Amino acid sequence: MIITGKITLKKGKEVSIQRFHPWIFSGAIQKMEGEVVDGCWVEVNDFKGKTLGFGHYQNGSIAVRMLSFDQAAPTDTFWETKLRKALNVRHASGLPSEVTNAFRLTHAEGDGVPGLVIDYYDGVLIVQAHSAGMHNDRHEIAAALKLVLPGLTAVFYKSQGSLPGKVRDNKEEYLLGLGAVPHVVVENKYRFLIDWEEGQKTGFFLDQRENRKLLGDFSKGKNVLNTFCYTGGFSVYALHAGAKLVHSVDASQKAIDLTRKNIELNGFSPELHECFAIDTFDFMKDKQDLYDVIILDPPAFAKHRDARHQAVRGYQRLNAETMKVIRPGGILFTFSCSQVVDRQLFYDTIVSAAIQAGRQIKVLHHLSQPADHPVSIFHPEGEYLKGLVLYVE
Repeated sequence: MIITGKITLKKGKEVSIQRFHPWIFSGAIQKMEGEVVDGCWVEVNDFKGKTLGFGHYQNGSIAVRMLSFDQAAPTDTFWETKLRKALNVRHASGLPSEVTNAFRLTHAEGDGVPGLVIDYYDGVLIVQAHSAGMHNDRHEIAAALKLVLPGLTAVFYKSQGSLPGKVRDNKEEYLLGLGAVPHVVVENKYRFLIDWEEGQKTGFFLDQRENRKLLGDFSKGKNVLNTFCYTGGFSVYALHAGAKLVHSVDASQKAIDLTRKNIELNGFSPELHECFAIDTFDFMKDKQDLYDVIILDPPAFAKHRDARHQAVRGYQRLNAETMKVIRPGGILFTFSCSQVVDRQLFYDTIVSAAIQAGRQIKVLHHLSQPADHPVSIFHPEGEYLKGLVLYVE
């Protein structure tokens, strides 16, 4: 690693770094020396000149994302070591396994690599950078991935939608090999088609794996509605669990087409499953007492703090309308993946929705992200997925 700049913090601003929080905000910086440009590696010092660690610099509110809290500068084996540690965490949680060959290999701050997400799809890795520094290091990361996972067939770099503005124009590319899409993976024995080139994010929402599995416990013999279905993950699990019928809804025709393919891939007939390319609110207008189980897994209503109020109103309306139409004794799986809407705020929003709907509600489960999306104990902001399983009287 080539360290091109040095950053000195204001007095007192070193405390969070000493507690291993990975973010340094621009207001904490006393001075910058050397070549400090977007994406470069910098040494971070306290006000006395003591080295606190090293990280990527970026001109913005979060000025430095810490990658090392050591006094010694990172060596050429830095990325290999980081990735091996991340893989060890997955091995500790039983991934990959005979029944699941798709998982998240690195989860940004949760794995000590802020700005880097890597998803594994049975021999293919999708790398997504969220910072200029990770974009600059992409080739070194790909080379390290080949050492850590020698059986790889391809590494695809997909960051056009996640990078900051100045580097967003860089095209997506294969950093290693070539991958044929769509690509079939197995999750808890069930099969799914992955298209990382055209699909959302890296091609699949791996963070709902355990929650999809839990849905099966509530689906046998039931009428199930899966809204914002994307690839139909929850729908496949409901069908395998013996649901009487499953309806999948998404405003995107592309998502509906992929859902149909996944239903077919798992061997289910059209009589058990129907898809609708329509807005969820419009779909539910005349669906009173039709469904025993409903899944609400919308995209992030707020990606920034200034949009939080509007997001809360959106979650409240969506859940209230759903509570009004679900059958008495129905089960509602409801989620928020908005990082700026914390767990307590989400819970309070669901309480407000229940009051608005006038239904008695019991909380059966509190849900979160799975073990391959770990949260660093020093960075609680990394917990982004919140969910509740509700019994609606």
